[in-house]
Amino acid sequence: MTDLLRLTASPTEAEIDAWHAVVTDAHAHDLPAAVPAPDRVETAGALRVPAASSRYVRLAVPMPDGDGYAGVASLRLFDDEENRATAWIDGLVVRPDQRRRGIGARLWRELREVLTEEKRTSVSLEIELGGEGEQFAVAHDCTCALPLVMYVQRITEETVEPPRLPDGYRFVHWNGVVPDEHAEPFAVAHGAMADSSMGEVDEKPFQWDAARIRAAQNAVVERGGVMLTVVAVAPDGTHAGYSELVQRAPGDVRALQYDTAVAPAYRGLGLGRAVKLRMLELLAEEGLPVREIATTVADDNGPMRAVNKLLGYRPERSIGIYQVRLPSV
Repeated sequence: MTDLLRLTASPTEAEIDAWHAVVTDAHAHDLPAAVPAPDRVETAGALRVPAASSRYVRLAVPMPDGDGYAGVASLRLFDDEENRATAWIDGLVVRPDQRRRGIGARLWRELREVLTEEKRTSVSLEIELGGEGEQFAVAHDCTCALPLVMYVQRITEETVEPPRLPDGYRFVHWNGVVPDEHAEPFAVAHGAMADSSMGEVDEKPFQWDAARIRAAQNAVVERGGVMLTVVAVAPDGTHAGYSELVQRAPGDVRALQYDTAVAPAYRGLGLGRAVKLRMLELLAEEGLPVREIATTVADDNGPMRAVNKLLGYRPERSIGIYQVRLPSV
């Protein structure tokens, strides 16, 4: 088999095209037709712009005739102190017509070597349940650490109802990176995600501060995406709840709900529902072509599942965060 290639941090247009061909071919084969394929803007952005506090190793196996790639893999190595012992596989993908030829196993072996060199004791990845990806993961000693369901809300005139906040509360919102005057309270609000269910996943929630918030949102923008944020501000100026929405490429009709969270002291006031409804208004105000919103929710997150059900979210498919623990070095 032709040996692996390791992409640089600045891949060429031809390398991006070859990578994108692999992920779109696999997407068409592995996922329901209703799930939109990734746009090339998304692929290029992910390959060229690292996420905050992270380094990447990106591998590709050339096709036998040298025309494009047969398989690709992207490994995210966390650089924050909380997660220096773990890592995340952004994707390990083999073209459908090249499967069962040892390509996935070759990529996996190389990833294991990198993880050993980096002294990582576990690695996780997101997998569609019931498909070839899950079969591959189980065969390579991965176990499901957090089962999730992908829910989708289709936006119609009926789903857009006026958001309501308790007396004294107000909305703020922004497109792109958090404004300076909101960075600190918004970072504190992100701490509300610390009690989110992570199942058996070793990855720990980030310790958010203003700099990390700016870096995380800036990465989305630099990758070519659109990021909208809505915050419910309490009478004392605290960011009591928020919702983040990402359109990964400007023409995407499906957006991703990133985080929606309410600080513990403000739960039970309907803020989660309010910020989501305000987000729907904001989508219309911004003139974006988004017609549906997708989000993942853990089965044990009853409050958020209840909010989403009232807003018209319906389950689309089951996925899981799979993890393998590696020998300590």
